[in-house]
Amino acid sequence: MIVRKLRLQRGWSQDHLSQISGLSIRTIQRIERGHNAGLESLKSLAAVFEVQVTDLQKEPDMNESNMNESGIKTTKTPSDVSVSDEESKVLAQVREIKGFYSHLITYTLVISMLFVINFVTDPSYIWAWWPAMGWGIGIVSHALSAFEIMNFFGADWEKKQVEKRLGRKL
Repeated sequence: MIVRKLRLQRGWSQDHLSQISGLSIRTIQRIERGHNAGLESLKSLAAVFEVQVTDLQKEPDMNESNMNESGIKTTKTPSDVSVSDEESKVLAQVREIKGFYSHLITYTLVISMLFVINFVTDPSYIWAWWPAMGWGIGIVSHALSAFEIMNFFGADWEKKQVEKRLGRKL
């Protein structure tokens, strides 16, 4: 998560970071997803971002502050590396949209294949419309949720249900 934040702050693509760090794009993707990185990979990224290797190994913590023996606040991790709540929400929304597009591509490929099978086996009755319509409803529902057009069971709904069951007023 820290690597992604540092990369995005500089406006770099994964490909660009790959070129300047000497790591493969696949390695950068794995590290950004939270997989453990090797020491050499961390050294390379730390050099590119001009931070300590230990800073890249930490999870971002919004309340992190280090005090030295004089009581002066020191920061080993750059303050701009921590991930705010707003950034976390935006990252989650982007993942939802990415999931929708993946779902849409899968739908398009599978339904196209079903139509091909339908026309090859028996073109007199087009049965491929049925799965296309059924799955299409799911696609529309996923789009409404991912793009927050109609979020029936989102965070607000969950909060209202918890408050309702605890007997609290909103």
